[in-house]
Amino acid sequence: MREELEIRNNAEPILADGKRTLEIESLAIKSLSERLGPPFVTAVRALLDCRGRIIVSGLGKSGHIARKIAATLSSTGTPSLFMHAAEALHGDLGTMTREDLLVAISYSGSGQEWQAIVPGARRLGITVIAITGNPESELARLSDHCLDIAVQSEACPLNLAPTTSTTVTLALGDALAVACLNARQFNAHDFARAHPGGTLGRRLLTRVADVMRTGPAMPVVQSTASITETLEEMSRKGMGMTAVVDENGQAVGIFTDGDLRRLLEQKGDVRSLSVTAGMTANPQLIDALAMAIDAAKIMDDRKITQLLVADTHGKLAGALHMHDLMHAKII
Repeated sequence: MREELEIRNNAEPILADGKRTLEIESLAIKSLSERLGPPFVTAVRALLDCRGRIIVSGLGKSGHIARKIAATLSSTGTPSLFMHAAEALHGDLGTMTREDLLVAISYSGSGQEWQAIVPGARRLGITVIAITGNPESELARLSDHCLDIAVQSEACPLNLAPTTSTTVTLALGDALAVACLNARQFNAHDFARAHPGGTLGRRLLTRVADVMRTGPAMPVVQSTASITETLEEMSRKGMGMTAVVDENGQAVGIFTDGDLRRLLEQKGDVRSLSVTAGMTANPQLIDALAMAIDAAKIMDDRKITQLLVADTHGKLAGALHMHDLMHAKII
């Protein structure tokens, strides 16, 4: 216990362990990069040729890595799913079809699971890619393609816990995903469609119509309204402004808190005035089908916090406040 406390209180060996681990793993990834060759190209082509799903399978720590690789492939344009190697023997093999491709991950390349899974996949006509640290293993022998992830040693000082080997496997999975991504010309909009809940997805997929205020929530007065009526509408809707429309529903102006202050400075008592006396004519409009991120840019460029929204015929369709964009996490 005393020795443990001494180690905890001494920063040097703790930092040394951290740095040593990172150095070992970074060198292993560099080594893998240097020996990457034709088998990698063949594997990527097989992934691209797959007309079904990429089924990534592993057991133990390799299973955790396999799950992440499947998720990365799916999110970058290559439909994939994870299959636990043990569960595969108890019914999950039924998820595979002739159109699929199996990526089997096992550092040792041994294990009874693979002796049942891989031949079963092969009988269906499924291409099998092995990712293993033992190219001479049973798994490698049974597979169509083999990617070698051998490392000199684990970062674990006992050389037992999968550390360097799992890091290298994960990096190779990323390399496969990125190579497929570029070959498919997968772009930011494709990524957004796969991540609609993420920041990029919201920015690239959300339109003004999705976040604007409409109907009873939209502040609007006729051009014949008095300043008093206008202020009542602004107070009810809480946007710090109101749209001003003509008899045809066309937006002819916008009246804001700033317009009110300027009008008070000029006229003093404004209760008898019409809204047209102080409104900003020909207001900035944005199409309801425009992207919400474009509305944010207009507001930023023009140093305004509200926008009126028009439909395809130019009629007032809604109103948008900077807070609406913030609430939708567009900005």
